[in-house]
Amino acid sequence: MLVEKILPDIRKRLLCIEPTATLLQAARLLDDGRDMLLVCDAGRGLAGIVTKTDVVRMTGRCVGAGCTAPVTEAMTREVLSTTPQAWLHDVWKAMQDRELKNVPVLDNDGTPLGILNARDALQMLLQEVRYEEELLRDYAMSLGYR
Repeated sequence: MLVEKILPDIRKRLLCIEPTATLLQAARLLDDGRDMLLVCDAGRGLAGIVTKTDVVRMTGRCVGAGCTAPVTEAMTREVLSTTPQAWLHDVWKAMQDRELKNVPVLDNDGTPLGILNARDALQMLLQEVRYEEELLRDYAMSLGYR
C-alpha cells in the first residue's frame, strides 16, 4: 500500500509555521493536540520540524513569560520525510527504526503535503493484513477470490 492511499488523513495534520515565529507561538499551535509543526520557509519548502518536546525543552531556558526565541533555535533540521509514492510498510519500518511518531510527507518539489502519524500507518497496515487473511482463508476453503 502506498502512502498516497491515506493522503486525506495526512493532509489534516498539516500545519506550517514560519522560521521567524517564536516558541510561544509554536506552543499555542501545539496546544490543540498536535505533536509536531512543520517549519516552512517563504517558498513553502520544509526547513525543519518542531515538536512539543522541543518547545518544552527550549521554553524551560527562557526567562519570564515572554519567550521570544525563534523556532529555528529549537527545530530539527535533519528530518526523515517521505513522499506519497513511498510504500507505507517501508515508511513504518523507518519510523520504528528511528522511534518517530510522525513523518512529514512532501511532494516531488519538497512542498509539505501533510504529516503521517504512526497510528494511521499502523491502522492501514493492519487493515491490509486482515484483507489478505480473508483472501487466504477464502482460497483455502475453495471459495475463490472476491
